[in-house]
Amino acid sequence: MTEESWHEARLIPTSGINGAEEQERRATSALLAVMTAVREFGRALTKPIGAPAGNVETYIEVPFILGEKKLFPDGLVRVSRGQKSWTALVEVKTGSNELVAEQLENYLDIAREQGFDAVLTISNEIPAIAGQHPTKVDKRKLRKVAMHHLSWTKVLTEAVMQKEFRGIADPDQAWILGELIRYLEHPRSGALEFDDMGETWVGTRNAIAAGTLRPTDNGVSEVANRFDALLRFASLRLGRQLGAEVTPVLARKELADPSLRTQSLIETLAHDGTLCGAIRIPDTVGELVVTADLRAGRLTCHVDVDAPKEGRQTTRVNWLVRQLKNAPPDLRVEAFVMHGRGAGAAELLKVVRDDPTVLVSDPAKDLRSFRVALSLPMGSKRGRGRGSFIDSLLAAVDTFYGEVIQHVKAWSAAPPRLRPEPDAAERQPDVPPALVSTSLSSQDGAEAVPTAAEDGAAEPLNEGINDEAEDAAEGEVTTGA
Repeated sequence: MTEESWHEARLIPTSGINGAEEQERRATSALLAVMTAVREFGRALTKPIGAPAGNVETYIEVPFILGEKKLFPDGLVRVSRGQKSWTALVEVKTGSNELVAEQLENYLDIAREQGFDAVLTISNEIPAIAGQHPTKVDKRKLRKVAMHHLSWTKVLTEAVMQKEFRGIADPDQAWILGELIRYLEHPRSGALEFDDMGETWVGTRNAIAAGTLRPTDNGVSEVANRFDALLRFASLRLGRQLGAEVTPVLARKELADPSLRTQSLIETLAHDGTLCGAIRIPDTVGELVVTADLRAGRLTCHVDVDAPKEGRQTTRVNWLVRQLKNAPPDLRVEAFVMHGRGAGAAELLKVVRDDPTVLVSDPAKDLRSFRVALSLPMGSKRGRGRGSFIDSLLAAVDTFYGEVIQHVKAWSAAPPRLRPEPDAAERQPDVPPALVSTSLSSQDGAEAVPTAAEDGAAEPLNEGINDEAEDAAEGEVTTGA
């Protein structure tokens, strides 16, 4: 037997998982144990939900009595610092299993009776908006006990970012966290990625194609929420690759009242047949906007880029084109002018490369910004795999970021330059040093300035400097670091 057929021993094996109960128990125990063993990872998960910085203790299947019932929450986390402690009950679901409201309300009652601080749920459900819980419970039970939720995608993202980008001080702990990452990435772990647009996706898509969709139709709100959940999954997935905190873009009002965001998506879906959202990536030139046109079957990703504030109009266009030298030629570039309304001049990148003037409709008007967009075919299936909407959107986001956004830098003005002091050898022999126009000590009227007739000069002495300044004003455009 060759070594290629040998299985490497693993700290958290995926073999021997039989049934949903075993899957949940193993995932819970593995996660909670690593939170205790790897201090940085435990802190990364517990800090956002209110735990202090301190020693992390974890337990599984802790028994409690509630009335006449004996209940076993999947886990318990306690963080202690000095005399202060923070405790949360943990409920875990794997695979396609969803959280149950009655079970969570029982755990909220237990937490209140025991003086615990929170109930933490972990499942494959991704809420449409960060901070929102996927399961609705009686709000009266949340008066003294907080309820938080983590998706397995979020847990995996935090693990990767902590190990690969933020760093682990102890090499052995880094190896332990790597074993958890390997386990969660295995399909048998039950920690699944976003894989379904919901039961009403096909019906909603068909109604849009027929032109019969109404905002009050059943299932429209589910499609809207699933789209926002997909954007959150795409953000976590991209952030895991970049080592950055990538987040969906939401207005303050939408964060305070998530129903406003859902209603906005429903209206645009019923009226235009489109779903639209944006992703914010740190240190990039702008937000990555994703628009799904269900009528046309196209996905469009675009980014808005501020134009340089100096230089001729074609110079500003060339500034952008130079940064897109490796971008796909079928990118659409649109230019907007100052104080202009409506659409601007638009053309494909391959045309703009040959003739930048196609984006300059009026040379007298300054260009304000550019919009760079990439349109791709959209999948229609509700699940994952070839021809699916989810995979086509994820591929579009990765492609647009990799081929466009990461190569474009925001414009910044060049710093002012000191005027050079002329060398003695460069001075004109008949002009006193104090009267050289580039000298910092020259003063008008200090001495009589010889006229052209007196010294034989045919042109002003500072003409070369004026030409240099004019060239700088017309063409000098730089990119920022």
